[in-house]
Amino acid sequence: MASSPAAVRELQQDLESQANALSKIQKGAHAHTHALYIAKNHQVRKQYTIQLGENELVLTELELLNENSNVYKLIGPVLVKQDIAEANANVRKRIEYISVELKRLDGTLQDSEDKQNSKKESVLQLQQKIQTLQAGKSKS
Repeated sequence: MASSPAAVRELQQDLESQANALSKIQKGAHAHTHALYIAKNHQVRKQYTIQLGENELVLTELELLNENSNVYKLIGPVLVKQDIAEANANVRKRIEYISVELKRLDGTLQDSEDKQNSKKESVLQLQQKIQTLQAGKSKS
């Protein structure tokens, strides 16, 4: 690539454009910044992980019971008797739902981080090209 002032200007404009795109990704297109978005998703992921552990523990306990055991479900302030098979099925459905949500959140977080890293890489490459052109120009 020629080290003309026009070429350097063109790269600098491209760099500015890429840096602006990176800034938009990091700040988010809306009012929330990218960092807050990621932090919120990590917090939701943490809550789901805790719920998954709790539900797996409940399932383990349910599997220890015999079919004549009494099982109660807390609904508001009231304990309501529930069939063991129904309780088992409900807990399994909850575990499945939470697992799907965790996978979705992981995908969303990974996609967001990949976009940000890709833009950072583009900005770094452009900065290196500009430095190389400017270094070559100063040696001439």
